[in-house]
Amino acid sequence: MNRNFAIALDGPAGAGKSSVAKRIAHDLDIVYLDTGSMYRTVALNAIRVGIDTKDADRLSALMQSIQIDITHVNGEQRIFLDGVDVSDEIRTPEISLGASNVAVVPAVRIKMVELQRAIAKKEKVIMDGRDIGTYVLPDADLKIYLTASVEERARRRFMEMKEKGMETPPVEEIMADISYRDHNDSSRDFAPLRRADDAIEIDSTSMTLDEVVAKINLLLEGVAQ
Repeated sequence: MNRNFAIALDGPAGAGKSSVAKRIAHDLDIVYLDTGSMYRTVALNAIRVGIDTKDADRLSALMQSIQIDITHVNGEQRIFLDGVDVSDEIRTPEISLGASNVAVVPAVRIKMVELQRAIAKKEKVIMDGRDIGTYVLPDADLKIYLTASVEERARRRFMEMKEKGMETPPVEEIMADISYRDHNDSSRDFAPLRRADDAIEIDSTSMTLDEVVAKINLLLEGVAQ
């Protein structure tokens, strides 16, 4: 691998991107950057200070002072807002919806992409998100578009929340939230969710995590050659 080797992993909410990316990062001993957590942190900050997550003007102003830092502890990404670890606090349904809202705002995306590209210049990375292969890292060595049916993504999110001891809304409610995020992400004017022309699509609806990881590892062998 060259010094700036990068893998772009895109796809809709709940497709399993973070689980796959963590495994690949561990296997290759490279940095995993969960870009979605950055937008979640922006949403958390906005909500804390009383800014509507759809208020583009106030969000643009917020970008002038926001301080987001990312570190890796024992291979796990931790994200800090104004010096405080908020990695767990950003994993609520309210923040998930807020993240989808703030991600529509160009000023927010520009700020986050600056941070993401700066990390990619210094590290071998795998990034997951909505626009990594199309906008953030258009020259990534390997681009994957990971998807799954809405029903399966909602089921996985329900089980994940249940295993973490979180309050679990009905699966139908989770499905509605995911559908809302899909529409928000794919219909925004600036850097929308879409599969890059040179990305390889993997539908994980009927696949296990191990099967998805194995398939990507095979693709990586082809890239290395």
